[in-house]
Amino acid sequence: MQLFVLNYARPAEQLEVSTPYSYDCGLQLNVLPGGRIAAHDHAVMREFGSTTSTAGSKTHFDD
Repeated sequence: MQLFVLNYARPAEQLEVSTPYSYDCGLQLNVLPGGRIAAHDHAVMREFGSTTSTAGSKTHFDD
């Protein structure tokens, strides 16, 4: 027997997102290409909402 909801469930859409920052292991923060901390850039914070690190837990925020 199949659950009713499975007749209508769809897989989550995978979105291609590129961020202007990368994780710096030494600082343990996300940094912009120029070396500035991404969380200090207001435009980045407005655009992406947070600078969630891809290293480790997805619930850890670098701000």
